[in-house]
Amino acid sequence: MNILEKIEKTKNFIESKIDFQPQLGIILGTGLNSIAEIVENQVKISYKEIPGFAESTAPSHQGRLILGKINGKNIVVMQGRFHFYEGYSMSEVTFPIRVFKALGVSTLIVTNAAGSLNENLQPGDIVLIKDHINLMGTNPLIGKNYKELGERFPSMNEPYSAALRELSRQIAFQNAFSLQEGVYAAVTGPSLETKSECLMMQKLGADLVGMSTVPEVIVAIHSKIEVLGISVVTNLSNIFHSQAHSQEEIRENADKAREKMEILILNIIKMI
Repeated sequence: MNILEKIEKTKNFIESKIDFQPQLGIILGTGLNSIAEIVENQVKISYKEIPGFAESTAPSHQGRLILGKINGKNIVVMQGRFHFYEGYSMSEVTFPIRVFKALGVSTLIVTNAAGSLNENLQPGDIVLIKDHINLMGTNPLIGKNYKELGERFPSMNEPYSAALRELSRQIAFQNAFSLQEGVYAAVTGPSLETKSECLMMQKLGADLVGMSTVPEVIVAIHSKIEVLGISVVTNLSNIFHSQAHSQEEIRENADKAREKMEILILNIIKMI
């Protein structure tokens, strides 16, 4: 079974559970699960049930697809994502994006928890991703290209929508909170970065570092899906301190941004 047949099989399975076409997709990163509770008239499907989907093993990732409505818009939400470090191939990591496109999704909001390489970006800050640096050593588009899915050499000139970033800034201003902007560097993990690696990434121009997002965004652009990327700063990188990080610290700092993230995402959906 080739990738086109796999996508069709998964699409048909999901469509058998719903009576609407999703317009917008959301991927929720570490500590951001609460946003899924906003979805109205929820249809919940465990990843284990969905043909072609892997199983999410990352801490705090619920591992289910939620379909329903937010502000009258048809939504599909990944409550937890797949990571390269979990041992999945890039094709498996990004397969949900292919399915989103087949279902009718034209806009993707991708969120993540990230470490800060910029002392002006503090834990709890919400950062709009304006560009990325792929340090994962691979690319999800390597291999045979199916023209039905996208062109062989998609442009990455503006992977993160300038229009959606501007809309986000307007929403933040109207609701009296601030948004930062930055460049996200993606590494494979699962070991956290050394001080020397963090210094290298900082010198390359990265403001944030994490272990996700970039593969999904590359496939979304290949699929002609408009992307808004949002990071929540959950820790300062170890170039600013000498303490070891913990998953508890990361989740606690992600929770600091929960209310603002909900306001931001609710209003973006409303205004798209």
